[in-house]
Amino acid sequence: MPEWLLVAIVAAVFAVVATWIAQRALEARVGWLRGVVASLAVFFVFAPMGRWALIQADVIRDDRIVADQAVTVGFVLLIVAWMFAFVLIVLITLELMWPARPPIGPINAVRGALHRRRRAVRYARIVAIASRHGLGGMRGESVRSELPKALAATLDDAGVTFVKIGQILSTRSDLLPTEITGALSALQMDTTPIPWTEARTAIETQLHAPLTEVFARVDEVPLAAASVGQVHTAQLRDGTEVVLKIQRPKARAEVATDLDIIERVAGDLERRTSWGKDVGAASLAAQFAQALREELDYRIELGNMQMLHDATRAIDGAAVRIPTAYPELCTEQLIVMEHVRGVPFSKLPTAAGESLAPEDATRIADGVLDAVIEQIAVRGVFHADLHPGNLILGADGTVTLIDFGSVGIVEKSLRRLLVPFLVALQNEDDAGATDAVLMLVKTPAGREIDAAALQHDIGVILTRLRNSTAEQHLFAALIDVLRHHRLALPPGLLLVFRTLGSLEGSLKRLIPEYDMIKRALERAPHIAWRMNDPRSAALSAQVQLQLGAERLRELPRRADRIIRDLESGELSLRLRAFETPAERTWIESLTGRFTTTIIGATLVIAGIILGTADAGPLLTESVPAYPFIGSIVGLGGLLLLLRSLRTSLARREAASRSSS
Repeated sequence: MPEWLLVAIVAAVFAVVATWIAQRALEARVGWLRGVVASLAVFFVFAPMGRWALIQADVIRDDRIVADQAVTVGFVLLIVAWMFAFVLIVLITLELMWPARPPIGPINAVRGALHRRRRAVRYARIVAIASRHGLGGMRGESVRSELPKALAATLDDAGVTFVKIGQILSTRSDLLPTEITGALSALQMDTTPIPWTEARTAIETQLHAPLTEVFARVDEVPLAAASVGQVHTAQLRDGTEVVLKIQRPKARAEVATDLDIIERVAGDLERRTSWGKDVGAASLAAQFAQALREELDYRIELGNMQMLHDATRAIDGAAVRIPTAYPELCTEQLIVMEHVRGVPFSKLPTAAGESLAPEDATRIADGVLDAVIEQIAVRGVFHADLHPGNLILGADGTVTLIDFGSVGIVEKSLRRLLVPFLVALQNEDDAGATDAVLMLVKTPAGREIDAAALQHDIGVILTRLRNSTAEQHLFAALIDVLRHHRLALPPGLLLVFRTLGSLEGSLKRLIPEYDMIKRALERAPHIAWRMNDPRSAALSAQVQLQLGAERLRELPRRADRIIRDLESGELSLRLRAFETPAERTWIESLTGRFTTTIIGATLVIAGIILGTADAGPLLTESVPAYPFIGSIVGLGGLLLLLRSLRTSLARREAASRSSS
């Protein structure tokens, strides 16, 4: 057999065996390709060195084995073991520098390639749309004059997701110039409609029937085109006037790709920029994605509409109303409800809006605000997307809410704290507001809060609000203060503040100088009185009395048990730290790794000392026993150190899997 063929066979066998052993020795992923390549590299680098070592040790002379057979086998096994140790070193180094990814099958590979292609095509399309509207070529003064219109046109053409982003930004006059928010407000309703042929096909697909079997008439020209769907007026066969909201056929696929892009970009921003980390870009993107995905399921919107309809009906003299839906005709992508006639707030001021007397406009704005605050604080269920396109002003002054894709729910325990917080703000009680905030927010574990500094910052905001006639953004300022103190609001409360911010922008369409914050704070004591009705207070007192009585009933038994344990000397003190199995396992693992590392380092040092000793019986003519034993001891120490690294890799991989 040719020598090169023998070497190739030995190398292949070594690579396969070394990779197989490494996969079981390392509790981290080791792919066959990576393992075989690393093993072959180690073999061809160290095999010549091993042969040279055998010659220097007088095991081989003139290409002949001259040492005793047992000694020869021992030297060869030692060299192979060291080569395997170097394979482990190479694989662990590669894992630390370039972690291996989980193996993917052909289906996942094709699916991933399609996702990447869709993202790339979508990126290119968005860039092309932005360039077509001139966003890339603006310079100097043209930026201020042309940017708002170009930005709105770009978001409109970019599709559902970006229209929704524009709608949210159009209500944030505290963050953006009025020129931009004014241009973006056109996105509230006036998006590009889909052709009637596509809309008709989509409606009939959802109904599983021709239009003529359900409706006497459906207008082909849409009444409005929103970000996710568009609305057509229609008439049922019994003559009832209704509207159909049909989802855009391509909305789901387009939104899925856009949200994938947004979440990836937000994650990169949070990892690479301090700004992204401060605002929690990934969390904001995840919340936006979840809200938009829910908005694509009209069954959720139907349930929200019915829930708000019942909650609003329970409010005496409510100035807003919820339209009636027809659940038997509603599906995942189609909603049929009563035809709401009027002017959207996004179209104000119009001829109808300008004809309103100031006192009537104020009455309408106050009524809408009172109803929303009542929804939030008393009922705990509220419309959470109150941009101007979702408020319809009727001819009789009634305001109807539409588009229920986003509805907020505030539990009673949170509402009980929210109302005193608003009352404290209205009374400029910075101490009371601070106490309420500390009960509302989530305090980071293990960190002390500077309550005095927090109270000072809140007091500054309230003092400015009381003594300034300039436009104030109270809730935005409070959120900034909490972010400065690294305090996180509960998601429900954050949604309340965002909703009130959107409502403020909508009411200013009716009355540009409307002071929503002042009105809301003035109504806070009334809402507090409504929440603390005698029946509710009596029931809460009854619950607390019953729970207190049960606790008192348990006290004698617990006291007797403590006394018996004291008398018998069996009273024990349990520490909560490290009491769970997971915590104990972590401590045991940490102790084991520390011990293994110490022993491994000790063996390596002992091996070096023995390896440099020229003593002991001769195994060959030039190699004493002590250096040979030192090589074995050092190899054992090295393997123990590699075991510690292996455990670290396993823990890192487990953490990576749990986070993903």
